[in-house]
Amino acid sequence: MADIAAGRETPAAAVARSRAAIGERDGDIHAFEALAPEGAPVAKEGPLAGIAVGVKDIFDTYDMPTRYGSPIYEGFRPRADAPVVAMARARGAHVIGKTVTTELAFLAPAKTVNPHDPAHTPGGSSSGSAAAVAAGMIPAAIGTQTGGSVIRPAAFCGVAGYKPSFRLFPTGGMKTFAWTLDTTGFFAASVADVALFAALLGRRDLAADPDATPPRIGLYRSEIDGAASVEMRDAVTRAADIANRAGATVVDVAEPDQIRRGRDVHAVVQGYEAAISLAHELAFHAGELSDILRETLEEGRSIPPHVYDEARRAARHARKAATGLFDDIDVLLAPSAPGAGPLRSLGTTGSALFNKVWTLTGNPCVNVPGLADAAGMPLGVQLIGRFGRDKQTLQAGHWLEGKIAARLEP
Repeated sequence: MADIAAGRETPAAAVARSRAAIGERDGDIHAFEALAPEGAPVAKEGPLAGIAVGVKDIFDTYDMPTRYGSPIYEGFRPRADAPVVAMARARGAHVIGKTVTTELAFLAPAKTVNPHDPAHTPGGSSSGSAAAVAAGMIPAAIGTQTGGSVIRPAAFCGVAGYKPSFRLFPTGGMKTFAWTLDTTGFFAASVADVALFAALLGRRDLAADPDATPPRIGLYRSEIDGAASVEMRDAVTRAADIANRAGATVVDVAEPDQIRRGRDVHAVVQGYEAAISLAHELAFHAGELSDILRETLEEGRSIPPHVYDEARRAARHARKAATGLFDDIDVLLAPSAPGAGPLRSLGTTGSALFNKVWTLTGNPCVNVPGLADAAGMPLGVQLIGRFGRDKQTLQAGHWLEGKIAARLEP
């Protein structure tokens, strides 16, 4: 982006470089479901001119098929772009391709592999978006999160992932899974890059300030901490220690009961809404659904409305409790995932345990890359901010990422 702005590279040359990188690497990574037609015009102007963007194949695109990760939609060609895709084009970005998603953005693993080790999962359901950025094929990508599908793949692939405050960016024109949870999110190599991309895309003041003061950090303590691997717990402790030594205020923050309850009811909200959102697929294409999705939809269909309503009330209480956590701190620090990306042979995209309640509450979250386990697989730490304080959250993530990088330099 800086080279384009300084005139050292033309937008067309930058896009051509990304297309060449895809041609060289995607045969091994399998991050793309479809590519824009050869010779598609490249915008010469606009704040995102020359930026090749991958779009999760859950969003409609007028010039490429939209498969939603399911054979049910093989060959489907929408007539219009999803709003967030139209926003990207209007700002000059080049939508270079559709990135692989899991089946209808749920849990069945897709074909994408982890660029750090193909034996490991890149996460889900925004697996292709995270892997394409991690492999250096594109500078930015768009994904979604309903449970943990931005923060988790970003952590597994070692890139920055940003889940904005709920409804800050549009979710229209995407295949809905759960309408009170689905959130559009973004990937880039660093927190500064993902903040700048989101800022230019949304015309919002989100870009990170390199001269910001150290944040006040709450080290989040919850009953699920034991579900994180020893190496992940050590990574969070190390990040907190690095932050403290660099001048940040770090204090322990205990999880309120209302947020614990919110995490518990996430599955009720998600399952009930998914059964309605995907009622057509279940009614007419049940045999083309994976077992895990079909069973989830059938379970969701059996949830009584009053149970869903109770879960929604619990979600409101969780949001109120989450707001109260930030009276004396700027961000919370927690694991982005239980550990590094699991082996693909286990048939899982990993757990959203450390993400789903923050999707339910709508708080902005940022995966901060830079740490790794003994085998060299990425371990992401997550910063959670107050609802609506996205710039502050991204700023804290940029600051922490820089301090981690400085401590790891030889």
